[in-house]
Amino acid sequence: MKTLLSLAVALSLSMSAAANAGSLVDVSVIDRDSGITLPTYQHDGKLYVAGTPGHRYGVRIVNRTGTRVLTVLSVDGVNAVTGENADPNQSGYVLGAYDSTEVDGWRKNMSEIAEFNFTNLGDSYAARTGRPNNVGVIGVAVFREKPHYTWRERDEKIAREAPMPSAPADSYARKDAAPPPVAAQAPASAGALAKSAPADTSAYNSVAEARPAKPEESLGTGHGEREYSSATYTTFERESSRPSEVDSIWYDSQRNLVARGVIPTPRPIAREPRPFPNVFVPDPN
Repeated sequence: MKTLLSLAVALSLSMSAAANAGSLVDVSVIDRDSGITLPTYQHDGKLYVAGTPGHRYGVRIVNRTGTRVLTVLSVDGVNAVTGENADPNQSGYVLGAYDSTEVDGWRKNMSEIAEFNFTNLGDSYAARTGRPNNVGVIGVAVFREKPHYTWRERDEKIAREAPMPSAPADSYARKDAAPPPVAAQAPASAGALAKSAPADTSAYNSVAEARPAKPEESLGTGHGEREYSSATYTTFERESSRPSEVDSIWYDSQRNLVARGVIPTPRPIAREPRPFPNVFVPDPN
């Protein structure tokens, strides 16, 4: 079940493992048309994946911890839940302990998404909404949950003391109470939509960076067809106003990544002549 956080108030060139392993979560990109997890390539301190134009993709997030975490997903500088210019204090997916989810598109409502797909930059959702500067990167800001402790006196001490007056309706216990959750059927993957207070994260605002010229137009993420994807609301109080970690994966076409030196150019394999290449004598041409 997807759980969302809603802000209504709230060389050194090598191919590495397919997942971007952070200390809190693993992030990977799944090609939904081929079914493969795209391998990542390390270059200049960044991780890259090569997308295939026209293919649908999903972002898989795995919680590596034994507590809940909030993951705020940015695609091309756009929040994948709200459609706003991405900022860590916005809505995201809440994952339970050791839970995982695959986010396959832009959230349209509590039961639908518009598919992520690799497309040319000009046709990307970000460019079509006037925000092309950050096309080509996927980011996940991860927050730990603030722990809540319950204190209780020993039973024998409680028995000797007079009972305390009843707490008023607006006591501290209800201070952070959330509205009733929105009912929704759960999909196969996991995650939840929570309400949380805004965080002061101005230091994490995106800055457009100059992009070198490419031999062909760069890839972006399109606003594809709608499909069913259920989500529910939940509450989540962040341990800190700053993300505990930010995991990023850049992407482009195979051709562009080769041209930029991110993916090494395949070297031809030298063939040695063989003394016995065939069993029988073939006819000449």
